[in-house]
Amino acid sequence: MLLRSTLLRRFALVVGLAAAVPAQAAEVLKVGSTPTGIPFTFLDTKTNTIQGVMVDIINEVGKETGYTIQIEPMAFSALIPSLTSNKIDVISAAMFATEKRKEIMDFTDTVYGYGEAMVVAKSDTKAYKELADLKGETVGAQVGTAFVDPLKNAGVFAEVKVYDTGPDMMRDVMNGRIKATFIDYPVIAYQMGQGQFPTLRIVTDYKPLVNGQIGIGLRKGDDKLPKFNAAIAKIKADGRLAAIIKKWGL
Repeated sequence: MLLRSTLLRRFALVVGLAAAVPAQAAEVLKVGSTPTGIPFTFLDTKTNTIQGVMVDIINEVGKETGYTIQIEPMAFSALIPSLTSNKIDVISAAMFATEKRKEIMDFTDTVYGYGEAMVVAKSDTKAYKELADLKGETVGAQVGTAFVDPLKNAGVFAEVKVYDTGPDMMRDVMNGRIKATFIDYPVIAYQMGQGQFPTLRIVTDYKPLVNGQIGIGLRKGDDKLPKFNAAIAKIKADGRLAAIIKKWGL
């Protein structure tokens, strides 16, 4: 009887110790996203958090891979330097997986693809179809985007002005400081659909110069890449990715 009592006390002690040890916390991934890339990533002023397509996607990937996602807001031009300097672990934004970027970082499989939009004043009714139609004009593009180098290398513009933000570019088009600007098509289409920039228009006849594919960005050689790709394949297959894209009107 005494032996049985002792064994029961020891068993209770072991169980109690096991219960006292907390489960291992999920690893936190710091994810760089921009506050100005609506609907992909943007600052929701009601909640003071970054929301959008790429935030929803990285959160679903986090659920599938067991990581806790921590969104870190920053300028688009700071994303890659922050990744390569280990300030963040992942980039989830409207960033094309270009060959130049692939030299310094890795991308997951594609989650969305599109080209650039040409934006001009609504009073400018010319049917621009290609860059040559703007020969000798001054145009704009956002710093760090895949559009800057092709525009500069085209050799048809008087100047390609580079801007920190999309709204800065739009203001200069509205004020006649530049003839046109080039920006991510879904971003500006969404903004105009919400009633922003009513004196501007997207040139519907223009054929995009850059048709890019968006993936989630990781440091070169990061062993999380296969896990992320498996997670993306799963959310594509079960319809979650399509639901996210539909939710944001893309």
